[in-house]
Amino acid sequence: MSSQPIHEARVAVSVEPGSYRIKRPGSADEVIELIKQHNIQIIDLKFTDLPGLWHHFSITLPEVHADLFSAGIGFDGSSIRGFQEIHESDMLLRPDPTTAFVDPAFNTPTLSIICDVMDPVLRQSYTRDPRYVARKAEDYLRQTGLATTCYFGPELEFFIFDSIRFGQDQHSGYYYVESSEGEWNSGRDEGAYGGGNLGYKPRYKEGYFPVPPHDTLQDIRSEIALTLLRVGIQVEVHHHEVATAGQNEIDMRFAPLTRMADNVMMYKYICKNIARKHGKVATFMPKPLFADNASGMHCHQSLWRNEENLFYDAKGWALTSQLCRWYIGGLLKHAPALMAFCAPTTNSYKRLVPGYEAPVNLVMSQRNRSAAARIPMYSDAPNARRVEFRCPDPSANAYLAFSAMLMAGLDGIENKIDPGDPLDRNIYELSPAEAEHIPQVPGSLEEALSALAMDHAFLKKGDVFTDDVIQTWLNYKRKREVEPVKLRPHPWEFYLYFDI
Repeated sequence: MSSQPIHEARVAVSVEPGSYRIKRPGSADEVIELIKQHNIQIIDLKFTDLPGLWHHFSITLPEVHADLFSAGIGFDGSSIRGFQEIHESDMLLRPDPTTAFVDPAFNTPTLSIICDVMDPVLRQSYTRDPRYVARKAEDYLRQTGLATTCYFGPELEFFIFDSIRFGQDQHSGYYYVESSEGEWNSGRDEGAYGGGNLGYKPRYKEGYFPVPPHDTLQDIRSEIALTLLRVGIQVEVHHHEVATAGQNEIDMRFAPLTRMADNVMMYKYICKNIARKHGKVATFMPKPLFADNASGMHCHQSLWRNEENLFYDAKGWALTSQLCRWYIGGLLKHAPALMAFCAPTTNSYKRLVPGYEAPVNLVMSQRNRSAAARIPMYSDAPNARRVEFRCPDPSANAYLAFSAMLMAGLDGIENKIDPGDPLDRNIYELSPAEAEHIPQVPGSLEEALSALAMDHAFLKKGDVFTDDVIQTWLNYKRKREVEPVKLRPHPWEFYLYFDI
């Protein structure tokens, strides 16, 4: 978890003058200047599919001209998950010059640009482009007149493993994770790995903030953090996380909704590629290990009108405004439907179970990490006041998840939804009689999708989430994820039932 409050002024440090370029280009002309400055040879165009993975293709410098940033360039949309059918496959990408960055993953000098997806027939933004959904959410916020900006500060946790193997067919299925940090390797003969076993394996649930030699990933995290700075993403803190076997967290400084979703895509990309450079593998799968903590994406968020934080009130509970508490009310009321976007995998619900710091209880609190919505109390500064929604995980498509949370919060404000009394006790120590009255998040992706099917009117306000986006999401998740997992035997079922 971030040890510092967001929304407070900071100065970006620099080892050498000009070594970190926090400012990004703002126009096509500035992109051209960046190309000249870094002797760029290739332009890489990146965009996000509906589930939330980047795709790309590259062009050469003669193809970079003014029309590229206005008219766009064509691609086959039928080959992208959640996009077009084969009979309507032609699509356009329009690069956003404000997102250009020198790509750290390639040896050839390459400038990457995040693109918006366009419909070439309608000559307008494509409804199923996740980035378009995010931009519409920000537009809708401004149209309400409530605020000018929604800031997000997500805390993405992830694992760095030495290797991962998995497979399943008609007669077998397995996964195998390996990590030199894994507590399960405390008794392994590691002579074949370049020396004897040196111990110092973080114990289960005891991996939070250990120094080396327990923490073997400091240099890799530092390299990731410095690379993020170089591509224009300000980093606040990095550290080892609670789980054994290489769980990590690197916290980015808050940014407006769409920009932060762009940053999340860049963050995942850089983490994965730097891990690979070191012969390791990074994963944002929420629950890759049994019996230890999973990876979450706690989302700090606040509404601002120009320079004023609308979530602050010096006389309010936990220094929060009534508007903030209504926003929380919207998050809690719509949480079951939100989970379809915020915890969007079957694996997500291996994390959302009681214990393991899992925020399954739909209540608000100050400081209490067992609540779904909490008010961090690191600072009493007005600019630091925000709500931390703890249910999301890093498997989410950030564009869709952030947009859905904002829309739920705005619905809470519009309808003055009461979030209920704060619960500042340890929820896991409540008596059964007390606990049975506390609502919880869905217990499976299937339940979350059913909740979304029943509760999505709040998402459609301002045409932010269109019917085709919601229905395509429901169909994709049910047919491509829920049903295939249902059909396959689980290894533990053999333990339970083979001798029945």
